[in-house]
Amino acid sequence: MDVSSLAAAFAGMQAGRMQTEIATRMLKMNNDSQKAVLQLLNAGQSNASQAANAALGLGQNVDITV
Repeated sequence: MDVSSLAAAFAGMQAGRMQTEIATRMLKMNNDSQKAVLQLLNAGQSNASQAANAALGLGQNVDITV
C-alpha cells in the first residue's frame, strides 16, 4: 500500500468514528427527551387525579364579576 491510500483509509476511519459519535449523541438526546416527556405525562396524570379527588362543588360559589 502506498502512503496516499493509507492516508485515505485513515481519513475514512476518522470520518466513520465521528459519524458514530454523533449518532450516539443523538440517540442519547432522544432518550433524554423521551424521559422528560414521560415525567411531564406522569406529573399531569398525578395532578389530574388530585383534581378528581377534590371536593364536589369546590369553587362553585366564586364571584368573578368586576
